[in-house]
Amino acid sequence: MLDDADIAADSAREIALTGARQQIEYLRREYALATDLHGLIDNLDAQAEGMRIYHRVFTPDAAIRVTRDDVTLLSADGPDGWADVARSALHDYATTQHLIGTQIVTFERVAFDAGTGAISVGTARMSSYQQATHVWPDRRMRLVLGTYHDRVRWESGSGWQIEDMTLAYTSEEFRRLGADE
Repeated sequence: MLDDADIAADSAREIALTGARQQIEYLRREYALATDLHGLIDNLDAQAEGMRIYHRVFTPDAAIRVTRDDVTLLSADGPDGWADVARSALHDYATTQHLIGTQIVTFERVAFDAGTGAISVGTARMSSYQQATHVWPDRRMRLVLGTYHDRVRWESGSGWQIEDMTLAYTSEEFRRLGADE
């Protein structure tokens, strides 16, 4: 039988996990914004903001890659390395938009501070659907669908961050935007 203290502890932990889940999901949303900012090649302020966000989202030693059919197409280590890859991959586009869909977070290990009840150690996995639109100046469009597979960790002072990211492309389509002139 649970006493009031056990119930309160369980409730506090459930609230902490709910908040953690939201923080983890938000990492992917911030990543999408930062990636689009890195695509604004002529806007140094946008790229600086994208870099700031990448440093918040990724651990300094993050392993990051894009795959298709289990073949690695792009890879880098850490937020600075990935920013270089993103700018290189997006430099020919007039605009991009990275949309994040269904997100699932599964906690692998979580420990709570005995005094505060706050998370003291944590690891989790997250999958997120992705739809990325890339438009060239001549109005040709490349639509890429995929799924991000992330391993995240919680550390004091940094909070939740992505330590390993794989974007697995599932399909792509090329089309023309608007009416032909």
